[in-house]
Amino acid sequence: MAHTVRDKKKLLNRVRRLRGQIEAVERLLESEVECSDVLQQIAACRGSINGLMAEVLEGHIRCHIAEPKQKPRAKAVEELIGITKSYLK
Repeated sequence: MAHTVRDKKKLLNRVRRLRGQIEAVERLLESEVECSDVLQQIAACRGSINGLMAEVLEGHIRCHIAEPKQKPRAKAVEELIGITKSYLK
């Protein structure tokens, strides 16, 4: 079973919290609050998305690289490198 399927509920909960944070940014902008408040909320969103990425990335490494059962390790490594490069741009 894929790690994203196994951890589906936990990951979806993270995404839902992130959606709430993004909506909070929208509300702050609509309310014309101080930019420092908006920046603080954006930083919180970034932290949340980084946490989500870290959790899925860890599961990917453990499931597809450390114990490859579904695909060759070299392919999983190349996919991971590509995803990481794209994320860090």
